[in-house]
Amino acid sequence: MRVCELLPQGIDAALVDDEKNRQYLTGVRSSAGTVVVTREETYLIIDFRYIEMARAAARDCQVLLQDKLYAQIGELFARHGVRSYGVMDSLCSLSKARGWMEKLPAQLVDGSGFEEVLGGLRMRKSAAEISKIKAAQALTDEGFQHILGHIAPGKTEREIALEMEFFIRRQGAEGVSFDFIVVGGQNSSKPHGVPGDYVLQTGDFLTMDFGCTVDGYCSDMTRTVALGKVSEKQRQIYDIVLKANEIGIAAAQAGVICEEVDRASRDYIASFGYGAQFGHGLGHGVGLDIHEEPRFSPGCKTALEEGMVITVEPGIYLPGEFGVRIEDMVVITSQGTEDITRSPKELLLL
Repeated sequence: MRVCELLPQGIDAALVDDEKNRQYLTGVRSSAGTVVVTREETYLIIDFRYIEMARAAARDCQVLLQDKLYAQIGELFARHGVRSYGVMDSLCSLSKARGWMEKLPAQLVDGSGFEEVLGGLRMRKSAAEISKIKAAQALTDEGFQHILGHIAPGKTEREIALEMEFFIRRQGAEGVSFDFIVVGGQNSSKPHGVPGDYVLQTGDFLTMDFGCTVDGYCSDMTRTVALGKVSEKQRQIYDIVLKANEIGIAAAQAGVICEEVDRASRDYIASFGYGAQFGHGLGHGVGLDIHEEPRFSPGCKTALEEGMVITVEPGIYLPGEFGVRIEDMVVITSQGTEDITRSPKELLLL
């Protein structure tokens, strides 16, 4: 398996026990389990609750029924001559690290580089992974089309959010990628606002940021719509954000540095005097986690590669007035960029 061959120098093995990376390495979705990666073989040690499922679903690893975990890992370390090992540093608590160090017969290497290796693999999605992300996005697009018929003055943000989630789940989504952001009127100036009891009114912008999961893989999109009418200023801001979205998508090509894509959209928004009102990155990778590397943000030096899936989501937020964000997911291909978000982006007056 690729990860066995890519263990960093300085360690003989790695331990992974978080849900998303465990699924990535083995294909098994569970709330518990430990993956042991050596230079020769990968093992999934999992308890009785999941053993039958794991034996049927696991790939690229040997499945072992968990008994005495530390002793089992120690036996594997002895079998493969492991003297040092790494972990997912950012996901390993201090108490967990102490447990590994006290009970395993090998040295835990802090900053082994294994997390970076695994993160690099996860940035570039396989065809199978992209297919799952596209399936999730197709359901999300369906959700947007459905909700257009339910948005009207008198509805609350919370009602809209619940209707969106219920519909997407009924259509086959296994879950949501994150808590939906549905914010109207002045609340739309809050990039990560929480849907509440605000009652929508004619003339409001309504921003909806939402997504779902298929086989653990996420989708993510944002659309801003208007209720009945818009002011000249609202239309101007919307058009600026839409053009910034299009500029970012056009710039996102294999070989381009991520911060350059961010800069292309950011400079366009700044040229109209709204640079300070676009305070977040242009986009982020999407996969098993809703926020993954790489990032379209200032300072990100990662070069785009074929197979990366990343969002393009410029926004302008005017506190006390309104906000606009438009977000698509794109796949970097050998031919250019594929926008897999199919929902319309022109300003909709509902």
